[in-house]
Amino acid sequence: MLGAIRGTCSISSFIQIVKKLSTAVEKCVEERVPHIPVMVTEALTYLNPERDQVILDMTFGAGGHSRRILEAVGNIKLLALDRDPTAFEYAQKLAEEYPLQVTPLLGRFSELPSLLKAHNIKQNTIDGVLFDFGCSSMQFDEGERGFSVSKNGPLDMRMDKDRNPDAPTARDVLAKASEEDLYKIIKYYGEEKQARKIARAIADARYLFKSLSTTEELVDLVESVCTSDYRLDKLQRHSHVATKTFQALRIFVNNELNEINYGLILAHRYLKIGGRLVAITFHSLEDTIVKRHLSGNVIENVANPMPLKYSSHMTVASSELLQDLMDMNWKMLHKHVIVPGCEEVEVNPRSRSAKLRAAVKVK
Repeated sequence: MLGAIRGTCSISSFIQIVKKLSTAVEKCVEERVPHIPVMVTEALTYLNPERDQVILDMTFGAGGHSRRILEAVGNIKLLALDRDPTAFEYAQKLAEEYPLQVTPLLGRFSELPSLLKAHNIKQNTIDGVLFDFGCSSMQFDEGERGFSVSKNGPLDMRMDKDRNPDAPTARDVLAKASEEDLYKIIKYYGEEKQARKIARAIADARYLFKSLSTTEELVDLVESVCTSDYRLDKLQRHSHVATKTFQALRIFVNNELNEINYGLILAHRYLKIGGRLVAITFHSLEDTIVKRHLSGNVIENVANPMPLKYSSHMTVASSELLQDLMDMNWKMLHKHVIVPGCEEVEVNPRSRSAKLRAAVKVK
């Protein structure tokens, strides 16, 4: 890993990276940190929280960004939203430390209006909104959640766990979706070049009465299809051939792109004029939605170019939102997209694909 960036950093910088990596690892082991937040310094710089403000963390996770906000600014009110019950427990623990400042909220972006109404928080009253999209490290680390290609467990992938029992699991999608729909899911949500072959293999497995119930079974099937593929990530490390298929199923099961699209609309709706938005994305599908919103180039169905019957259980897009899309107006706070430095990538490899975009609401 360390050798991957020697050509881009000086010797002195490289030595400092090694020292910081050791310190970060020791701290995580000592404190049992479940998730290292990405681009914390940059996020706080562009969010610019001040005393007596109201900040909404739309993707609380393990609370890394929220904790830094609370530590940086006193007497600030923080709304901590997450759809994952495990993350909600972390938010409750943080609320015990900061009882007068932290309000834990359990729900998806599409559930935010009712959650804020219950706490008497009105539109155009929030000073800052933070998004940190994608899966958290703690979700990948729990094999029983079904997110990881390296940990065996049931093919679940629901971020909400059992909070919405009617929501299909990844196993349900693999068992019931047509071969053509599976191809579309893997192709568009996973950006997988071998999508057609993988979809065919899944369909063939059903004809052979072989159910795909565990992550290990799905990994083995994808490996049998992509036998000649050898993939590298941005750090030139080996990347598993099933990673994109898992990404596609996760995005589809959780209706992530529609939720992101609606979440950005809600962020604009609840921010004050002059309020700030910071969004951290981890792949092109997320970043495209954020970029289009902030540039004003939002079109209908941008979040889901191929609506499918299997995702209708959580669809949040509706015609009443079109006026919101037309009225949205942002001013970017930077000229070029913000990416993590080589030092952070070495300390926290998960940050390697992160992009940060920040804007202020002007209308």
